[in-house]
Amino acid sequence: MAFESQIVRLIEFADTDMAGIMHFTGYYRYMEAAEHSLFRSQGLSVHGELNGQMIVWPRVHASCDFRAPLRFEDEVEIHVLVREKTAKSITCIHTFRKIQGPEKIEVAHGIMTLACAELHNGQMKSIPIPPQINRLIEVAPTTALDNR
Repeated sequence: MAFESQIVRLIEFADTDMAGIMHFTGYYRYMEAAEHSLFRSQGLSVHGELNGQMIVWPRVHASCDFRAPLRFEDEVEIHVLVREKTAKSITCIHTFRKIQGPEKIEVAHGIMTLACAELHNGQMKSIPIPPQINRLIEVAPTTALDNR
């Protein structure tokens, strides 16, 4: 069972504005990439077939607080933790830490809620998280969440 994952990225020029500072939209793409990593760590996908059903995970909430800028060619760690799980959704918290030598400096904190849905004929319908997925993704222990 998994409740966390992390990825490390180098800030690409395409992710920055004219001043070389990472554009706010990049944080959301990186949060999504960290979530994909969490799902893949359990052999799952955020867009895949399960028992003849196409299961997808649209975002129903997203927010991010920015504490310090990331710049072109900065190295950043994005750590994702499952904060909450309901019958039909998963809420994750994301911590961005700029890597500076041996130090990691927190620069942003985000939250995303993913709803479980079935995609059929181009239409999405919210469904309960299938048992095969539900048993693989768990809520982080309180001790891990207290540090966020």
